[in-house]
Amino acid sequence: MSENKVHGDAVENPRVTWDGCSVLLDINDGDRLVFSRLSGGAKLKIGNKNCSLQPLIGCPFGSFFRVENGEDGPYLSRYTPSNEGNSVQEQGDCQSKDKLKDNRALVDNNKAQSLTGDAINEMRRQGATGNEIVEALIANSATFEKKTVFSQEKYRLKKQKKYAPIVLLRRPFTRSICEAYLKKYPVRIGLLRMDTLCLLLAMANVSANSDVLVVDMVGGLLTGAVAERLGGTGYVCNTYPGGSPYPMDIARIFNFGEAICKRIVRSPLTDLLLSVQTEKPKLSSQNGDSCSMETESNEQISSTVGTEEVTLASENMASDLTVDTINSVERKPSKSAKLGEKAPHDIISMWKENGFSSLIIAAPELDTWSLVKEILPLLSNSAPFAIYHQYLQPLATCMHNLQVGKLAVGLQISEPWLREYQVLPSRTHPCMQMNGFGGYILSGTKICTNN
Repeated sequence: MSENKVHGDAVENPRVTWDGCSVLLDINDGDRLVFSRLSGGAKLKIGNKNCSLQPLIGCPFGSFFRVENGEDGPYLSRYTPSNEGNSVQEQGDCQSKDKLKDNRALVDNNKAQSLTGDAINEMRRQGATGNEIVEALIANSATFEKKTVFSQEKYRLKKQKKYAPIVLLRRPFTRSICEAYLKKYPVRIGLLRMDTLCLLLAMANVSANSDVLVVDMVGGLLTGAVAERLGGTGYVCNTYPGGSPYPMDIARIFNFGEAICKRIVRSPLTDLLLSVQTEKPKLSSQNGDSCSMETESNEQISSTVGTEEVTLASENMASDLTVDTINSVERKPSKSAKLGEKAPHDIISMWKENGFSSLIIAAPELDTWSLVKEILPLLSNSAPFAIYHQYLQPLATCMHNLQVGKLAVGLQISEPWLREYQVLPSRTHPCMQMNGFGGYILSGTKICTNN
């Protein structure tokens, strides 16, 4: 819903890139993933070549680019990929030919290729494209024709990635961002997998016009996912114990417009708890028969977490998966929109009277039960909640305490399970390398308890 929002007068089509927007560049079908902010001076290093990102501005998301050699140096040229590599041949011809040959007689002794490196460099100096070099390598290979059709395709793709790299322009949204960080730096998002993130949103019943309370210690991914689903309606309140808010760098990659940015607010947990504790006596005196949640007065949050600004440890990491801020410009249509401002008092007063409609917690570094018993009174009655953790025991302890205190119903701990499949002609099977662990989720519904 958020991708259909108009980003201002200068951006008429949100499906097309603009100057200052964040993009996800997929190089060679996932071999390298780079977050970058488009501008006239931004550059991307592909192999040993520095290419300007200027040609990407104004192109629709999903476009393909490849490196070409021009008079002023290498540049990214847009092209339409063909299906020759995917559709190998007709099934009948493929099976009949493969029956007559196999790879048993092939010996990898580095003597099959007659095209030398000097010859390849000479072709480059003469202006040969990457595809022409790949075809020359195939023509000068003594064993290419002896290979099976599938081996020929693998050989072609391997050479293409080296001499004719392909760049896919992807739009950064919840799935693409989560998959990119999980592949490169899973610790930054708490090993949060995409299917687990979907279950968190579903179990917390995140929908339009909801007021969602979030404890996000996964870099802002959870906050951005909730805001994207709300689509400019309701509010996302990112709360935190202590005095320092958690970083939300990932949420700024979503290209949210001003309408959605205004719906993402921050508030310290102490301010929210203070408002609830001061209003409880008034509400109980006016409604003697109403139910209220037990809250401990004069108790502060027992655990505080010092936040670190999540930065990349080396230049190699920064070149692979970062937001390019050196050669970037701010997005003009949403210059006034600031993501994560402090929640205004009138909104806090509304939450104080009505409570939050749902709660999502992804804070692996905090004690789960200590955090939940402080935050649970902020929810309205019958509000769902979902808690993510990498390990089972903290959630089991929290579930037991909620059952003993009769604070929630419908409690269950779920372990997401996901299997990826490779889908290719005559080669459909589960992927050889998969992420076998998706963490655990504790979900339930808060109920009203009598004092």
